[in-house]
Amino acid sequence: MSEIVEELAPVGDDERSGDAEYNPAIEPDKAAAWLNMLEESEKAFEEYNETCDNIEKLYANLTQLRSTVRDKQFNLFWANLEILKPSIYSKPPVPVVVPKFKDRRPLYQTTSELLERCSVVAFDLTRINDLLLLVRDDLATTGRGVAWCRYEPADKKRNKPEYVCVDHKSRRDFLHSLSRNWREVTWVAAASYLTRAQARERFHEYSGDAYQSAEYKVDKDLKEIGGTDNRERAKFWEIWHRGMSKVVWVAVGCEDVLDEAEPGELAQLQNFFPCPKPAYSATQPGSLIPVPDVLQYKDQLDEVNTLTGRLHALAQYLEVKGFYPAGSAEISEAVQAAVATASKGRVLVPISNWAAFGGSKEVIIWMPIDMIANTITAVIAVRKQVIEDIYQIMGLSDIMRGSTDPGETLGAQQLKSQYGSVRIRDKQGEMVRCARDLEEITAEIMCSEFAFSTLIEMSQMEIPTTAMQRQKLLAMAEQLQQLQQQAVQQMQQAQAAPGAQQMAQAQNPDALKQLEQQYMQMKGNIEDEQQKPTAEQVEKFIRDYRTTAFVLDIETDSTIQADENSEKQRRGEFMGMMAQLLPQLGQLIAAEPGSAEFCGELLKFAVAPFRVGRTLDGSIDNLVEQIELKASKMQGKPDPKLEAEQKALEAKGQIEMAKIEADKARAQGEQQLEMAKMQSANQAETQKLQGEFRLAMFEAESKRRLEEAKIQQLQVKGQHEAQAHQMKVVEGAQKMQLNTQVAQQKQMDAQNRSADMAARRQLNERGQLFKEKQAAMKPYPTVA
Repeated sequence: MSEIVEELAPVGDDERSGDAEYNPAIEPDKAAAWLNMLEESEKAFEEYNETCDNIEKLYANLTQLRSTVRDKQFNLFWANLEILKPSIYSKPPVPVVVPKFKDRRPLYQTTSELLERCSVVAFDLTRINDLLLLVRDDLATTGRGVAWCRYEPADKKRNKPEYVCVDHKSRRDFLHSLSRNWREVTWVAAASYLTRAQARERFHEYSGDAYQSAEYKVDKDLKEIGGTDNRERAKFWEIWHRGMSKVVWVAVGCEDVLDEAEPGELAQLQNFFPCPKPAYSATQPGSLIPVPDVLQYKDQLDEVNTLTGRLHALAQYLEVKGFYPAGSAEISEAVQAAVATASKGRVLVPISNWAAFGGSKEVIIWMPIDMIANTITAVIAVRKQVIEDIYQIMGLSDIMRGSTDPGETLGAQQLKSQYGSVRIRDKQGEMVRCARDLEEITAEIMCSEFAFSTLIEMSQMEIPTTAMQRQKLLAMAEQLQQLQQQAVQQMQQAQAAPGAQQMAQAQNPDALKQLEQQYMQMKGNIEDEQQKPTAEQVEKFIRDYRTTAFVLDIETDSTIQADENSEKQRRGEFMGMMAQLLPQLGQLIAAEPGSAEFCGELLKFAVAPFRVGRTLDGSIDNLVEQIELKASKMQGKPDPKLEAEQKALEAKGQIEMAKIEADKARAQGEQQLEMAKMQSANQAETQKLQGEFRLAMFEAESKRRLEEAKIQQLQVKGQHEAQAHQMKVVEGAQKMQLNTQVAQQKQMDAQNRSADMAARRQLNERGQLFKEKQAAMKPYPTVA
């Protein structure tokens, strides 16, 4: 993929007045720039969409087809598409995940098998066949088919597991940046139609009530053809912008972005976009605007319909009509009656003035229709030639249409079939490529988003964990050690008592050989178990999706319906080749077992062109090993590996015997030395115990005396504290008594002040009363 330049906001002198209108990097939280991008793309595809509307009406318009007053047409476009569609795609793809390099690494093989099984289940759950049929119909009819992948997390409330959903997007619900080719596309957008309740559930958590400003309406055009109901819905766009590494959701009428996310939060995709490149038929040079195939022969279709209309018009007059002598009537009236009378049989019109009609000696005179018949024949010939021109333009051969000349040879028919296959091979390749890209995106979503336990359940594989593998290896190692000890014991017994060993061998001559075979088999099982990948290793490898893309090759099986006879022929060729090759390789391996590896590689090369050869690689390796072992036994030659292991086992047994003898001598010396050490150690231990006893007694006495001193100190301290407490109690009582006396004195002082104030008040009252009496006793002054 070509490098995509990161979308940046212009700064300084690079900034222009119109940048904010189409550059969302300037104000990424506002929807204006995003909507302007969508509107610009919609205008570029407006002519294409209008053309496709007319094409779809031409293909199947129920209102027009059921009308009885419409013009007569030859529905060649519908017939051609019904032939072309199954030729492009006819059976669902089967996911295939294999290591890129055939080095048979257990981790790569296990991971590829896991992903292949999960992909098969994911395709079944998403009903991939129904989806690809819709893509195929769009590709054949309008020149472009689009699919869109999305991850649906698990819903515990509804008891739904996580899964990958693949949606079909119609031509008006998919937009992308205006680019010359798909490698230059910087953003893609897909539309979804939601009601207000659905929009609230989807966007309220991020943008609140902003979704309410979207334009909710009923699509009347779609409702007329039964494509929707009366509920109002708004069109919400999901935009994946590779230049900004951002995913946003916007809608017409909403000023702000309704939601946004980083691509890593949704899915880790190698090619960023959640959709494969659309399946294209043909595009306008220099752009990605599709050009429907029907436009290449639209003129011929119109001409065929025109000729068909003329044929039906001429056929109305293609009836046998005649005249015979009758009573008096005008000739013109007779001719008009003959022309005006419409019936499906022959019509005879009576003529009263037969002499004036021509005086023919014939009893009946027939109306001439040779010119009409010749004209119809000529029109049919012209229409047939035009139809042949259409077939030449479309590339539909006679064989594909089920029409052929019985006089043609088989080679001529095969040539026509190959010619037709070549003309539609690009469309077949587009469907295969689209299916492969869908498989790749589905696998990437599962690797990055699915829980590993979900993948295990989908694949129904049993992959041991590291702990399980370690436990199994320990058990196998113990068994291997037991077999080894049995072999060493038999060797020791043989050296200790040769006669008894000979008798035992005479009774059971295969005992040692059986023991060796068990040992070799167990050792091989341990090696196989060690090479098996654990669940932790597989999970780590799957999570690193970049490494997965480097190591694994994701493909799909053919989506074209195979011809039954051709398939039988290919299988017959394969079985014939294997029947000839296997005996020769078997003889070569029997004569020289060392050539088994070369024969295996030769057999892989022979089956590589066949589809089944990809799944036979591991079986071929196992078959070669079995043939090599069998050939060695038939010749009486020991297996080199088994012989080497046996020699190693014997050498190991001798080494073990030498070790045992040395251990015995060393054990005797060590035992004598140990006895002397034990005696001296006993004496030292006795002295040590005595010293420790004396020390313990001294420490105990010292501890006892120290405890007594502490007790006495605590008693003295308690007496001092009791005296101090008694003094505090006496002092508190004295303070309380003094406070009581002070309070009594204050109370007496207060009473005295109250009595004094009462006496003063009485004295004042008396003085005031006295003054008033004195004033009352003085006479009033008189005026002289």
